[in-house]
Parts: sequence; structure tokens; C-alpha cells
Amino acid sequence: MIQVTNSIAIDEDELQESFIRASGPGGQNVHKVSSAVQLRFDVRRSPSLPEDVKARLERIAGKRLTGDGVLVITAQRFRTQERNREDAVARLVELVRQATERPKPRRPTRPTLASKQRRLEAKGRRADIKKGRSGKPGFD
Repeated sequence: MIQVTNSIAIDEDELQESFIRASGPGGQNVHKVSSAVQLRFDVRRSPSLPEDVKARLERIAGKRLTGDGVLVITAQRFRTQERNREDAVARLVELVRQATERPKPRRPTRPTLASKQRRLEAKGRRADIKKGRSGKPGFD
């Protein structure tokens, strides 16, 4: 079990790992060794996550989420499979942790009297500037 918060833990059986060749520099070894990790986690079918967390996780995941609701995380920062695997799991845990935080609801506010007056004064100044640009020649 991977502990995300006090109340949420993800079973390791829900994760699918596959190893792929990493891109980028690494010399000749990069073409022989599959050190990058592609971690797949089915968000929609996961029994470990509450429904509200699933919905927020799908919104946060963005392009990392497939059409079937599978979250795909590719880790290739390190040169070993083990460190890339740890990195992928850590990134998954961080995403789920972000999804557990409920967004604070926005409470609409009304503009203050002072802010209304400042706005009108700024509009008046701007109007005066534009009036001064008119093509009427003035007396010097």
C-alpha cells in the first residue's frame, strides 16, 4: 500500500509499470537499457479514491490522462530503473495529494465606494487626455 494521506492509500496492484528506453543524452548505454518507467493508474476504476478526489484528479492531470481515464506518468529523469520508479510513484502521490485539497469557494464581493471613485477619476483623466488630442489647433 502506498500511503497518500491519513485516509487514502493506493494499492500497488492498481499500478501498472512498463519500462521503456529513455530519450536524451546517455551515451551508447541509452540505446541498450530500458531505464525509463511508464506508470499507469486507472483513476476512474480505482476503489482507493473517493469520487470527489477522482473528479479533481482528472481535472489536474490534464494531458497525462487518456480517454479511458488512465493516468500515465513517464519518469526518465534518472539513469536507473529503481530511481525512475520511485520518482514516478512520488509524482503520482503528489498529484493525488493535490486532488485531495478542496478548492476554497469564491465568495463574490462588491466594489467599495473608494474603488468606484478611483475608477471614475481615472476615466475622467483619460478622457481629458484624449480630448487634448483632437485636431483643433489651440492658441499658444
